[in-house]
Amino acid sequence: MSRKIIIDTDPGQDDAVAILLALASAELDVLALTAVAGNVPLPLTERNARQIVELASKPTPVYAGCDAPLHRILVTAEHVHGKTGLDGIPLPDPTHPLQARHAVDYLIDTLRAHPPGTITLCPLGPLTNIATAFQRAPDIIPRVAEIVLMGGGCFEGGNITPAAEFNIYVDPEAADIVFKSGVSLVVMPLDVTHKALTSRAWIEEMRALGTPVGHAVASWTDFFERFDTAKYGSEGAPLHDPCVIAYLIDPSLFTGRHINVEIETQSPLTLGMTVADWWRVTDREPNAMFMGGVDREGFYRLLTERLGRL
Repeated sequence: MSRKIIIDTDPGQDDAVAILLALASAELDVLALTAVAGNVPLPLTERNARQIVELASKPTPVYAGCDAPLHRILVTAEHVHGKTGLDGIPLPDPTHPLQARHAVDYLIDTLRAHPPGTITLCPLGPLTNIATAFQRAPDIIPRVAEIVLMGGGCFEGGNITPAAEFNIYVDPEAADIVFKSGVSLVVMPLDVTHKALTSRAWIEEMRALGTPVGHAVASWTDFFERFDTAKYGSEGAPLHDPCVIAYLIDPSLFTGRHINVEIETQSPLTLGMTVADWWRVTDREPNAMFMGGVDREGFYRLLTERLGRL
């Protein structure tokens, strides 16, 4: 039976690849995409989400959510993703409609309407929508099967400040609510995603699919890669968000530890840091499966095979 998921997202080229991977996989039943402000402002993230489902020819409902963090001014990442968030290839204006309801209302109503433990939340951006839903309707928290998210870092440090990864940094208070919620958490930090680097051969393999999806993925990755290769001196770019979806399809691709992770919300120096007790040096209760390793070859094999289906 396929696993029901809701993808909460701020597309982003790597979000786009993650969404396409989910839509191509029969193991997953994507109920909806809920858009949040993050990589770019909300009017662009919801538009990008609609373009992606249209590209995949999978008319998944898209809901627009929160346009700003809980208590902070929005920080965006056009320097990485370009001014649209999906720079790299021009896509037609979406005709797929935006749903009228707010994403937070959709999340609350859907979790209440389904049996407890049957819906997995997959946040690929800042956790504002999820935290807002949890604050507004605490009764939904025990109904969530699991949250599998991309965010944070331990040994890799941060990618927006020396201490913080972008998704957590943008809305640390929201992350704090989610990490303290008691929901079963699986975290894909930079420690994993920086090991899931693209290669020139893989990008050309995508282009060689000869499909609109293959062409788009190759073009997005080319665009995205230029920033990371300059920044990290690496061979390719990390495909952060597809790690979330790959885990749902084949958890054996990843290794990690069940540890305590706390979110720094006070310090100007380390704001948004995921303080991960990897070595279990505190007596704090473990609250997250924090991943540390990925089978890169297996990950890219899965991506190639699935994206080739669209």
